[in-house]
Amino acid sequence: MTSRPVRSILFVPGDSERKIARSAESGTDAVIFDMEDSVHPDRKAAARDITAAALATPLPARRFVRVNSLESGYFEADIAILAAAPPEVVMLPKCGSLDDIRVASDAMAAAGLPAETVRLLPVATETARAVRNLMRSDWSHPRLYGLTWGAEDISADIGAFANRVEGRYEGVFALARDLCLLAAREAGVLAFDTAFTDVRDLDGCRAEATAAYRAGFDGKLAIHPAQVSAINEAFTPSEAQVDWARRVIAALDASGEGVALLDGRMIDMPHQRNAERILRAVEPSGN
Repeated sequence: MTSRPVRSILFVPGDSERKIARSAESGTDAVIFDMEDSVHPDRKAAARDITAAALATPLPARRFVRVNSLESGYFEADIAILAAAPPEVVMLPKCGSLDDIRVASDAMAAAGLPAETVRLLPVATETARAVRNLMRSDWSHPRLYGLTWGAEDISADIGAFANRVEGRYEGVFALARDLCLLAAREAGVLAFDTAFTDVRDLDGCRAEATAAYRAGFDGKLAIHPAQVSAINEAFTPSEAQVDWARRVIAALDASGEGVALLDGRMIDMPHQRNAERILRAVEPSGN
């Protein structure tokens, strides 16, 4: 798998050749061809054909696909078209448990998509069942690439009329976001923040992406090309952060004791882990 980090993941309707072509100019780290919510039921077959063709075409960005959910009636047909030109990652919407991950992984294996090269990115908070399962079980799985979350579907599932107050998630939605991050870290995989839905408010998108990076997320979903640069900027460490990270690693390596002094302050293993996270964002890694 390519070593470039994934800060931004741009959704593109899988049935729109024009928007797929435009996505190549966005600067996104990954394009996700969407065969689920952005595609009308009458266009599902067309989306499979267009997505299959797009997967076989070189792109500057990494190629992901969002299939339809396990219970949708479209999942098996979606998976079947991926074998000819497999994506790096399959996003599984409305994933409610580790059992759903296992079912999807088995279906992918049966369709000729090896776990080593085609990974899973579940959307892990779109139902009350999913959020409760994030609280009480470990979602680790060999095919898991990362976890992400969504606020719109769970709003409908629990009967909420809004998921934000004064621009901030609250209640169940803040809990779902935090649980997604914690579950990803428990599983040892990446965590991606949900999309910022107001495509006109780029300052708001930038602020939310910056907060997500500060909280520990590895990247963020985008629903419009205009959001990509703000997200990439937010998830790119500053020169000062990179310099600090390199000095932390060097100081701890030189001490040989797990603790060291840096600029008069004691540093130890938690500082090293944060330093390593910063460096993973700017230096080659396996993700």
